[in-house]
Amino acid sequence: MPTDTQPPRLLLVDDDHSLLRLLSMRLENEGYEVMAMANAEAAQQALDEGRFSVVLSDLRMPGADGMALFDWISQRHPGLPVILMTAHGSIPDAVAATQRGVMGFLTKPLDHGELRELLDDALSRSPNPDDAEWRRDIITRSKQMEELLDQAGQVARSDVSVLITGASGTGKEVLAQAIHRASPRATHPFIAINCGALPEHLLESELFGHSKGAFTGAVREQAGLFRAADKGTLFLDEIGDMPLPLQVKLLRVLQERQVRPVGSSQSVPVDVRVISATHQNLRRAMDEGQFREDLYYRLNVVNLTLPTLRERAEDIPLLARHLLRQSSERHQAKVNAFSDDAMERLMTAEWPGNVRQLVNVIEQCVALSPSPVVNEALVKQALADQSSHWPTLTEARDQFERQYLIRALKMTEGNVTWAAELIGRNRTDLYKLFKKHSLDARRFSRNGAEN
Repeated sequence: MPTDTQPPRLLLVDDDHSLLRLLSMRLENEGYEVMAMANAEAAQQALDEGRFSVVLSDLRMPGADGMALFDWISQRHPGLPVILMTAHGSIPDAVAATQRGVMGFLTKPLDHGELRELLDDALSRSPNPDDAEWRRDIITRSKQMEELLDQAGQVARSDVSVLITGASGTGKEVLAQAIHRASPRATHPFIAINCGALPEHLLESELFGHSKGAFTGAVREQAGLFRAADKGTLFLDEIGDMPLPLQVKLLRVLQERQVRPVGSSQSVPVDVRVISATHQNLRRAMDEGQFREDLYYRLNVVNLTLPTLRERAEDIPLLARHLLRQSSERHQAKVNAFSDDAMERLMTAEWPGNVRQLVNVIEQCVALSPSPVVNEALVKQALADQSSHWPTLTEARDQFERQYLIRALKMTEGNVTWAAELIGRNRTDLYKLFKKHSLDARRFSRNGAEN
């Protein structure tokens, strides 16, 4: 009988609804958290979306039977104990099942003493569900993602700095939070900040804090995020957007493990694990002088690269159903499924915005669906609406910067010296910006020459 404060989760599968109800009640009274499913297909979906300690399944069911479910589990969730029940028990069935790895075989009507012994034995062999609690927000069956999560789980135990790379919308902050939960720092704060969302002076104050009167508007002392994250994890999102002067100060904090608030002459010790993330190519940024090489190697002790949604396409149905259920519960809607055509449309979409775009598409489908089943037309409309990708703040700023430079070059007819004076930057900085945005000043000159 389970005695842990966190009850073990049991997946019960049988097409006999009366038995499901009665057996669920009995097992819940004995301390199990029971999820009951009427067929193997529903059980597979539940297994992909949640963690269980043991599976107790009928052998003979319409559609996929208990052995087919066991074969699927042994492929997708190796090590998860499976116990089969049947009203048609025979020695050959039991022998065949146990030879293939089924842990136990029970004949109906069940002997509850025998069932209890088998479940106790199963729990002693089952992977600890708490081991997967840290990755609860990451829904996947992708081999590529599982390998990445294995690495993340290993690196979480140490205190090294991690750089998470990947395209926008792939879930970098979600992975950072998972690493924090799997780490010895899990009971302490996880603090996140987007380094591209604030101007330099505000970002410095947010990170390192400031003393009272350090600048106009500093009416009281502020500790800063490094001190707020003490003994925990600080997540620096879009680290590639951090201005160079702040990169120097961040490097000093990481080296000395001390932070000096703006306007203060005193440094304060901090104990913080730093996880950073970017969608940019930091090696190219180093070559262009936009990112410090010493900071790069300090942050990039371990690099984890998230795949795009298209690269983990097998996760699309799983994610879509999970997000549909979440959205329906949040909005108290009765939308609970996709038509086959709608799911096919989701599977074949390009997803330039990755998981973030999928979230938005599902939200729109739930909001507009007139029936419990989302149809293809609704998915098609949501995809079309989302195709005009709403840029991130960093993307919007880059777009503005490029258009600003083009305007300056047009006004000065490609004269770099005049353009530098006009925008208040030196020629060296201007050439770096031209390279970043693939601009050639000669294209704006009347004679095609550079000045």
